[in-house]
This record gives sequence, C-alpha cells and structure tokens, in this order.
Amino acid sequence: MWLKPEEVLLKNALKLWVMERSNDYFVLQRRRGHGEDGGGGFTGLLVGTLDSVLDSTAKVAPFRILHQTPDSQVYLSIACGANREEIMKHWDWLEQNIMKTLSVFDSSEDITNFVQGKIRGLIAEEGKHSFAKEDDPEKFRETLLKFEKCFGLPEQEKLVTYYSCSYWKGRVPCQGWLYLSTNFLSFYSFLLGSEIKLIISWDAVSKLEKTSNVILTESIHVCSQGDSHYFSMFLHINQTYLLMEQLANYAVKRLFDKETFDNDPILDDPRQITKRGLEDRAHSEQYNAFFRLPKEETLKEVHECFLWVPFSHFNAHGKMCISENYICFASQDGNLCSVIIPFREVLAIDKTHDSSKSVIISIKGKTAFRFSEVIDFEQLVAKLRLKCGTTSNQYHDISTEVPISSHSTDPSDNIEVQSLPCQREYSETVNTEALMTVYHPQNLETLNSKMLKEKMKEQSWNILFSECGRGVTMFRTKKTRDLVIRGIPETLRGELWMLFSGAVNDMAAHPGYYAKVVEQSLGTCNLATEEIERDLRRSLPEHPAFQSDTGISALRRVLTAYAYRNPKIGYCQAMNILTSVLLLYAKEEEAFWLLVAVCERMLPDYFNRRIIGALVDQAVFEELIRDHLPQLTEHMTDMTFFSSVSLSWFLTLFISVLPIESAVNVVDCFFYDGIKAILQLGLAILDYNLDKLLACKDDAEAVTTLNRFFDSITNKDSPLPSSVQQGSNVSDEKSSHIRVDITDLIRESNEKYGNIHCEDIHSMRCRNRLYVIQTLEETTKQNVLRVVSQDVKLSLHELDELYIIFKKELFFSYYWCLSCPVLKHHDPSLPYLEQYQIDCQQFRVLYHLLSPWAPSANRDSLALWTFRLLDENSDCLINFKEFSSAIDIMYNGSFTEKLKLLFKLHIPPAYTEVKLKDPSKGDELSEEELLYFSQLHVSKPAGGKEAVSAKHSPEKGKGKIDIQAYLSQWQDELCKKEENIKDLPRMKQSQFIQFSKTLYNLFHGDPEEELLYQAIAVVTSLLLRMEEVGRTLHSPTSSAKGFSGIVCASRGPSEGKTEIPLEKDPSLLKEEPQWSFAFEQILASLLNEPAVVRFFEKPIDVKAKLEHAKTSQLSSRNKI
Repeated sequence: MWLKPEEVLLKNALKLWVMERSNDYFVLQRRRGHGEDGGGGFTGLLVGTLDSVLDSTAKVAPFRILHQTPDSQVYLSIACGANREEIMKHWDWLEQNIMKTLSVFDSSEDITNFVQGKIRGLIAEEGKHSFAKEDDPEKFRETLLKFEKCFGLPEQEKLVTYYSCSYWKGRVPCQGWLYLSTNFLSFYSFLLGSEIKLIISWDAVSKLEKTSNVILTESIHVCSQGDSHYFSMFLHINQTYLLMEQLANYAVKRLFDKETFDNDPILDDPRQITKRGLEDRAHSEQYNAFFRLPKEETLKEVHECFLWVPFSHFNAHGKMCISENYICFASQDGNLCSVIIPFREVLAIDKTHDSSKSVIISIKGKTAFRFSEVIDFEQLVAKLRLKCGTTSNQYHDISTEVPISSHSTDPSDNIEVQSLPCQREYSETVNTEALMTVYHPQNLETLNSKMLKEKMKEQSWNILFSECGRGVTMFRTKKTRDLVIRGIPETLRGELWMLFSGAVNDMAAHPGYYAKVVEQSLGTCNLATEEIERDLRRSLPEHPAFQSDTGISALRRVLTAYAYRNPKIGYCQAMNILTSVLLLYAKEEEAFWLLVAVCERMLPDYFNRRIIGALVDQAVFEELIRDHLPQLTEHMTDMTFFSSVSLSWFLTLFISVLPIESAVNVVDCFFYDGIKAILQLGLAILDYNLDKLLACKDDAEAVTTLNRFFDSITNKDSPLPSSVQQGSNVSDEKSSHIRVDITDLIRESNEKYGNIHCEDIHSMRCRNRLYVIQTLEETTKQNVLRVVSQDVKLSLHELDELYIIFKKELFFSYYWCLSCPVLKHHDPSLPYLEQYQIDCQQFRVLYHLLSPWAPSANRDSLALWTFRLLDENSDCLINFKEFSSAIDIMYNGSFTEKLKLLFKLHIPPAYTEVKLKDPSKGDELSEEELLYFSQLHVSKPAGGKEAVSAKHSPEKGKGKIDIQAYLSQWQDELCKKEENIKDLPRMKQSQFIQFSKTLYNLFHGDPEEELLYQAIAVVTSLLLRMEEVGRTLHSPTSSAKGFSGIVCASRGPSEGKTEIPLEKDPSLLKEEPQWSFAFEQILASLLNEPAVVRFFEKPIDVKAKLEHAKTSQLSSRNKI
C-alpha cells in the first residue's frame, strides 16, 4: 500500500534491508531474512527475532519502496507490501506512470516535491474506497467474539477498536492484542502456555502519556490505582494514543464530572461510540477551537487548496474546512494566514472556467475570496450553493484576480440586526454603549503624547483593515498578531474582542437572545443572585463606572442573565472582575456574549464549583515550568506553590494582579491566542524574576517578590486618565523597583515561549485532566473514610477496599444502564458522603458478594430488608456510611449487635412481606420485584418521613443549600445516643415466624447444623411457654393453639416437618389473640444456646472476603 512519505536514513537501514531493484529515482527493498532459504543465516535469524519482538511493522510489511533523492543519504519511504506480488504492482505503476514525467524537472527538489504530492494524492484516492476494507465487518465480528470470550464482559460493552501490540511485564515484552471498549482498556496474550489478561476501567486511569526510554523507543504508559502499565510496538502509535485519550476523558467526564458533561446523544449512549465517530469528534473540536466557532459546529469536509492573498500577491497553500455554517481556511503554517467566512455573509459562489479549478466566494462588503486547485471543485460549488441558498453571479467571465475592497466596511455591517418586538424596551433597560465611551470620551482638542500614540495605533489598524478587510471575514496574518501584542486601541477594543473570541458569531446566531434572558431573569432570587449582589461593589471599585448605578446595574444584568442561561455554572467570584472589564470596552449585549465565549469555550470548566479547568491549566503551567525553567523547579521544594500563586492569574486573566491599564493588554492577547497567551506570560514573569525567586528562602518571600513585580508593571502608552490608572498611583517608596512596560513583557513572552503550540497545550490539558479529577476523587474518598472510620471497627485499609468495591458497583450501573436513576443523583457539589449513593439493586449485588449471610436461601429478602433499614429517609438510596455500618456489624459485631440487626430486619420499617410473582424461582427476586418492594413505605407518625427526608437532605427541593438545616443535622448526629434495646418495638407473630425461617436458612450447611436446629427448637418452645404463661395471667380463657405451628417448624428440615399451620389458616390469626416478643426475651433465650452464640461469634477473614469480592465483582454481577 502507498505510505505517507517519511524520511529514512539509508546508511543504517542497509543492515536490515536487502536491495532488490533500483533506478535513478526509486529503490525496492526486502527485509533481510524474509523469503530466503535457510532464513538468511545468522543475520537473517537475528533480524527475524528483532522483528517478532521489537518491530511489529516489519511483520506487516517485509517489502518497501523508497524514493531516493540524488546525492543524499536521506530517502523517503513511499510504499510497503506484505508480499512480492503486491509490491511489484506498485513498482510497475511507478515505472510506467512516473519515471517519464520526472525527467522533465530540472532540480532534484522539484522532483521530490512532485513525488510527495503524487503519493499523497494516491493515498487520498485510496482513502475514498478503503472505508469498507478498513472496517471489515466479518473480521470485526470475529474479534468481538474473541473479546467477549476472553474477558466475559456484558453484551452491552461496546468494543470500539483493537490493536496488535506488546505489553511489558517487567523487562519482557508480551505480544498480544489491545482492546479498547467504551469503559475498559483490555489486553490479552497467550504465548507458550503463558496467559496474560488485563482489564483496566477508564475511570481508574490517573495517567496516560506517551513515553520513550532506552529499552522502549516509544510506548504508551497507563497508570491505574498506583500500578504502571506499558504498551508498545503499535503500527500507528499516535492514532492509538489519541483514541485512548478520548475514551479516558469521556469516561472521566461522564462519571466524575457530570456537571460539565454535555447532553450529547452520542456520548450519552456508550453504545453509539465508534472509532470513526471519536476521530470525527476530535477533528471538529480542533476545528472549532482553532477558528473560535460555536461548539455545535461539526467539521464536514476538508479540501487541500490555495487561497489568493491579494495584499501580498501570492497563493497561500492550506486547507479549506467546511462545517454547517462556516467556510474556514488556514494556511499550512497556521500563523501565515487564516480566514473565517460565515454562510450568513455569502452573497454568491462561482467557479472559474480555466484550468485553475477555482472556487470564488463573494461576500457582503464588496469582497471575494478565490480558492484554487480544489479537487472536485464543481461538486463543491454545487454543495456550497445548496448549503447557503445562493446562485451564481451574472458575470460569465470572472477574473482570477479578486481584489479586497479598499474601503473598510463598518463593523456593524457584519452583525445581522433584526427588528425585535422588544427593541424599544431593550434600549430602555440595556446599555447600548461601552462604559469607557461614557466615562472617558476622547477629547480631540487636548492631544498629548499618549493620545498621539493612541491615534497612531488606530491608524495602523485602519491600514490593516484596508488590506485585510474588516469584520468577521478579515484575513488574520502575522501582522494582525504583531498589532495585538502592541495593544489594541481603546476605540477598537470591544469590536476586536468580539471578533477574535468568536462572540460575534454567537451574537449573530441569536438575535434578541440577551434582551429576552434579561427580562426572564429579572427578579429571580437564588444563591447565585445573592452572591452577585454581594460582589457587585467589589468589582473594580476604584473605577468611576462602577461607582455609579449605571455600571453596577449593567454588571448586575449581565451576571444575572448568564447565571440564568447556564445554571450549572451560575456565578463564580472571578466572573464579576472579568465582566467589569468587558463592560468598559464592549456594549452590554456584547459583554454578555464575550462572557459566554470565555466561560463556555475559551476557559472550559473554569467557573464551576470545583474550578476543574483552572486546576488543569495550573497543572499544565507546572509542566511548562519544568520544561522551560528547570532551575526554578530544582530550587522549589514543592511545586504546589506555583498552583496557589497562579490561580488568580488564570481565573481573572491577570486582571486581579495587574493595574487595569496593563491588564487589558493581556486580555487583548488572550482573546487572540487563548490560554496560550496566559501560559506564555506566566512563564515570562517567572523568568524575569528568576534570580530573585532563586534567592527566596520560603514561599512567603517568593509571593512578596512577585507582588512587588506586579506593582512595578505599567502601560506607558495608556491614554486612560491618571485618576483611573492604578499603576500611576503607586507610591514613590514602592516605585523604587525598575518599571516594566506591559507591552515589552508581552513581546518578550511571545519571543521566548511563542514556540508552545496550541496542539501541545490541548494534549497537556487532556493528560492533566485525568490527574486532577483523580486527585479530587482521592480527596473525596479520604474525607469519607475519615468520617466513617469513627463509627466502625473496620480498619482504614479495609474501609479503603470496601469503598473501592462500593464505588465500582455504582459505576457498573453507569456503564450499561442508560436510564439509571442513580446517575442523575451524582453531584460533586454535594457533601462528600452524598456524592455516591447506591440503589437497592446495586446493594443486592454487594450483599451477595460481601455478606457472610449471603449463602442463606432467602438472601434476596435479607438484602431487601437490610436496604430498607438503612434507607432512613426513604429516597431509595443509601450512602457509603450507611452501607459500611451494616457490613461492619456482620463482620465485627458482637453476638448482641448481630442479633439486634437480624431482629430489626424483621420488624418495620425494614420488614415487608415478600410475595413472589414466580414461586418457581424460589426466594430469588427479579429486578422489578426488588425495586417495587424497596419503594414500599411503612406507615410512620404524621410528618415523620417528610421531616426525616428534609432533615437528611437540606438541599433537596430548594433553589439553594440550607446551611441551618445542615448545622441542625450535624448537631443531631453529635447528640445521637446509642440505641437502647428496650426501645425496640415488639416482634409480632408473623414476623417471628419469618425470623425463625431466616435463622434456619442461615444455619443450613453449617458443620453444627443439627445442634443449631435443636437450639432453635428449644428457644421457640421456651418462648411459647413464656408467652402462654403471660397471657394466662392476663386472660385465663386465651389459648396458645397458634404456637403449635412454630413448634412444628422448629424441628428443622432434618426432621421433615416445616409446615406452619398459621399460614394455612388465616382466620385463625384473626380469631386468636396476637402474641409478640420483645428483643430482650429472644436475646436471653438464644444466649443460653452455646451453638448459636458460637455461630454468630465465629471470626470472619475480612481481608479474604474483600479480596474475593474485588476479583469476582464483575463476573458475579453479570450472573445476577
């Protein structure tokens, strides 16, 4: 098959390859040892061994063709083949079709460029027809059967793809197959009788990275629950790694970070995930991030072509990317030239009639773009016309020289304005001017040096607009970036922020949306609005715009409207500072859409309860510090210092630490370059202060050093009045530091760290996101264990193991039960204990795995009653504390504690009579029956259940958390006394019958079974006599006929008499007086039976029980 041309150093390759054919431009080679009699001697044997162990690609392709560059040791691999017949077809094609053409070229460089272009074209053509071949249904079906057979996962587990690779067990590679499914990374190898089977759930992965060392040239390192796993020898390691990264991040978002998990129909249903779907999604995300487009855009087509750049008079080579609403272009070097063309701006789409294969797109503002050398350009024109509903212009002969209009269009032309019913009301309530134009209008009569510099900046931008166009469709070039680094002029700041952030597209797509949201959010009262009101006057309080009702009201409307739009984020403290600056330079509606762009696209997950996005970027920042400032890393004993000091840098884009006149220049760069600008500036600040930081003895001294540096930063070109500038108000004592101009600092950050690519930042974000979320999860676990350990006898290690089993069972439900109600209850903002809760079905699985009473015949009923006992607030969910309390009693409880638990299971509210729909199944409950019985409520005193429920969960049913209710609940728990056995209600006769049955079931199969049955017979007889005597004293005529059933049942199975007449004759229960027993009576009677006491006090190997549960959890759940 044809390969993407890659360089090969022939000098070293000759040791492993044998030349079979060659000509002036191409070489055909065979792998040494392949196809030779006797294996090619010792050298062939050695190469064959290397191939089988270290080089899986050689086994796939023993033949290859290289393109040779004359007078050079560097060759390009262009084709490979599994056999001689396949490679000869490629060789013959080259000789017949390419050789004659190459003689036309004068230079070897032209020959190489032509060959590379031709091979790429062949690959593109093959790609159109290889779709079915690549995803061979029959082969995939066979692999799926192997996958299911090897790992025994449920049918719902979707296999996404599989790869041949090696798994390193110590220093020995084991060749096998890596299977990537929606919830697991699995590996299987069977060589020379040795089997290796590995299953790692994606949610347990804390580190996923590509590594290389002396032994492993390139491998994928997976860290899960403290264990490291290395996989290598992939045919396409980058593709494999990206897919693994996507699956791991998808699982982490779905399970741990539900508040930021989008309601994506594909990701929400794991069975819809495919390899191609994930790849397409990754391309769309990259496309949207690069061009700052709405998240909803999906990349549909990519065409390699040339774009005519009229002001530079050259064709820029790059890619045309097409989505539902946009046509975008980026040059091969992304910084050279890029363009965004919304379909709403397109007037006509045409094609030229010459050989240039050109597509011409005419837009509003007398501008047109010419894309040439477009493959299938006629079909593309037809598609684009259909998509945007335009027709051809009336011009039949279109010039190939398409100029950009020299007249810059007004920016307002690029935003569609529609007449709205609420237009008048909107203009009355919402500011239509930026606050800076109201409070600091530029006075043209008093031009000072700063104002002149500002006018020169404006002139520079106007020249750029005349060359590159103005508005959303303008060319973005290196010159654009250079002007942004110098600082955007005050009058253009709002317009260009909207443009570079992509907010202009959001606003154009939703006309009238802001006015509508403002109207709907007015008067709302919740936790977010209370916090907003508290912070309004803390937002740039020194600026006159926010010392008046005009600025405060605008800030209130924007923040409240956003909290109403996105209740998942609501309001975060840093948002008020950022929005204040946005309102200074942008109109109110524009400030709203800028805030949307920042919170939802440019800084994802920054402004939620756990600020995960900011923590992730801090981890990225630490990684960059290690790479670029190693001496600082060596000096600092704890890298968390950088996290603590830089959090405000990221959350407020340096606005909270820099003077306002300098901070806005940072915001300029942020809207143009994204988070890259903030990371670069952070590195430049640390680099500038490197010597001082290395001299610091502790963290406090380092913080002081950085604060002094921030105080010394100025913006010497800022036209703002001195009363507003914060840098100009610094006292002389503080200003002994050397002044640093923000423009110089930003320029230096670009020069030193401009080589940090957005793709690298994205990869670091994905990698560190796993680590950050797993760290937060570990914190949650430690807090839960600390609380629970105070009330149980289980050791911390045992609790840790139990928590892992508990949480894993919960996640199994997430994996395969799409309508799982528990998934809706997961909320990381809840108290630690309430974050993970299980329902009755999940509890039954865990009960079967962990309970020493699980072998009982009526174990499903016992699990049901235990769950109902633990579910005090009747919400059909229990947390880990409640779960562990029951398990602890079963494992470590005294005889009295265990008997009390069994007693409580057979009285309300835990006990409910279980009537099976299908008696043939014995005592086994179906999932529907289990759910039904777990939801049955036993009558309680008036208001009891509701009061308990409200007290147990203060945040339920309310718009905000009730702190008082939490304090009251905490106080009640502190004051809770140990339950007195005298307070337990009496057990009625039907309940006692069931209690006796349960004891028989528990004793069945025990070595002392006969003794235990006899002991129960004795106890029931004794209790019968006690009850008969008691009733005789109260009512001499009363009889105890009903007790004959218990005595009969008490003989046990060994005597064959288990029938209970009471159950056969319900009328007897009505006629006879109801008898009951107190817990003390049953306890006193059973304490006299040594066999029963020995049974309940028998020690349990907790460690072995937990280990068995961990290993068999998945398979046992499948059986159920």
